[in-house]
Amino acid sequence: MSMVLDAGALVAVERADRYTVSLIKQEFLAGRTPVTHGGIIGQVWRGGSGRQANLARLLPALDVVSLDDVLGRRTGVLLGRAKMHDVLDAALVLLAMDGDSILTSDPDDLEPLAVSADRHVDIVPV
Repeated sequence: MSMVLDAGALVAVERADRYTVSLIKQEFLAGRTPVTHGGIIGQVWRGGSGRQANLARLLPALDVVSLDDVLGRRTGVLLGRAKMHDVLDAALVLLAMDGDSILTSDPDDLEPLAVSADRHVDIVPV
């Protein structure tokens, strides 16, 4: 069981949202490393410049998967099946396995992708 983080979860960390921070902290305390992909980092990272201290502290502790050719192709297939268009959301769903949790600010977009990917995950709004 793992925790997958979308851009909304990372923004919540940056804003020091207690609920989101506590969920991620529980994941680390259980000996698990939250996962995301590089495209999600690109959505939220703006160069640090002192304003993203919370996010800068978290990023080195995450498992950041590359959005490479293999994941890209699988993502394209999922988008075609789901009749949707958001590459970053679809790739994020593909990182999750059955029983995982996805922390997101956009559950309405991730839910149909998870169904189309046949992923039985908990979508946790943050």
